[in-house]
Amino acid sequence: MEQRTFILGAGVTGLAAGYASGWPMYEAAAVPGGICSSYYVRPGTTQRLAVAPDDGEAYRFEVGGGHWVFGGDPVVLRFIRQMTPVKTYHRHSAVYFAKDARIIPFPLQYHLAHLDDTTATQALHEITTLAHNAEPPTAMDAWLAARFGPTLTTQFFGPFHERYTAGLWTEIAPQDPYKSPVDVQLVQQGRTGKTTAAGYNTRYLYPEAGLDALARQIAQHSTVHYGKRAVHIDPIEKIVSFEDGTEQRYETLISTLPLNKMIAMAGLKTGVPDPYTSVLVLNIGAVRGAACPDHHWLYVPDSASGFFRVGCYSNVESSFLPRSARAPASRVSLYIERAFPGGQRPSEDEVQAYAVDVVRELQAWDFIAEAEVVDPTWIEVAYTWARPGSTWRKQALATLDAHDIVMVGRYARWIFQGIADSIRDGFIVGAAFKRREKNG
Repeated sequence: MEQRTFILGAGVTGLAAGYASGWPMYEAAAVPGGICSSYYVRPGTTQRLAVAPDDGEAYRFEVGGGHWVFGGDPVVLRFIRQMTPVKTYHRHSAVYFAKDARIIPFPLQYHLAHLDDTTATQALHEITTLAHNAEPPTAMDAWLAARFGPTLTTQFFGPFHERYTAGLWTEIAPQDPYKSPVDVQLVQQGRTGKTTAAGYNTRYLYPEAGLDALARQIAQHSTVHYGKRAVHIDPIEKIVSFEDGTEQRYETLISTLPLNKMIAMAGLKTGVPDPYTSVLVLNIGAVRGAACPDHHWLYVPDSASGFFRVGCYSNVESSFLPRSARAPASRVSLYIERAFPGGQRPSEDEVQAYAVDVVRELQAWDFIAEAEVVDPTWIEVAYTWARPGSTWRKQALATLDAHDIVMVGRYARWIFQGIADSIRDGFIVGAAFKRREKNG
């Protein structure tokens, strides 16, 4: 019998939908988890291992850089704990100004005491008297200036977002304001001393055995067909064609693939898609430098190589290091993120040149000494954005739904959310449509 419903993609959303419904998943990669999965590389080698070697002598990295489980419904968090043991961490992040090797706790606006007195006084004045007085601006650059004032925008928020959005910040709408909170009382408190932790990810979870353990455990309760990359969808005949030459009919298709890619594969017309940014993730395993910070990640507004974030896996959990290097931590496992305008992928030669530049820059900062592993990954759709006043997302979702293609998850719905919320969405769709199918 032809499968009436199936799922495209076995990332965390697809896995949750498959777990809740029993429907099969079709996954392009050879392992589950999508960009939220771990892999291992031995020092001095380039081969990726799907599981840790028995002797433990390998760096652990993640495909899409550091993905930590923050927020989430208590039921989802309970499910994650049932799947695999997890640990709880309290965020330790900062802003790093490379030009003078200065580290300021994050969020910057709540730690003005770490700035020079003139800058801190001016920033406090602007936030308390200039911000929030006008109508909300329609573009992100103006929104940031109105929210934080020109001083902090010039020093940090502007150059950081220029890198983070690959230059799109002057033409995209502001979004996810909870990422950049402004509580005037906390700003004032941070002007004179220590303030409390703030933001959306102050506390987070991570599986003890890595994200790959969580993904594999969920996949064991499901049916996943690997190596099945969808390349075309006929929305009239309801047929999905795969790269290996096979086809699969459906009545209802659940997709976790990026919204713009689904519209293109289905040949549907919805106007000009909203922009997105791609990210080149550079995973590095290296001898730890004398000035390597103990933070979980750093936001960097002025790197010479163009990256916007340096994350340190092994500052979160020492198991990201080869076993022999964990006590004391003589090595460091890092991820470096650089954004590009959507789809503007650099050549292999450009990637290699960039990797050399990054290693040299981190060595100049004394974050690392000798690099033992340098491993790049291209994330085609990493961050999704919207133009001011755009209705493309709503139109695209409605158009696909009219052809019995239901989009679920972060990239499918063109929104920002974390792992826990993506799992929740998968559960909701899996349970709702399974019940509908059972009832005929």
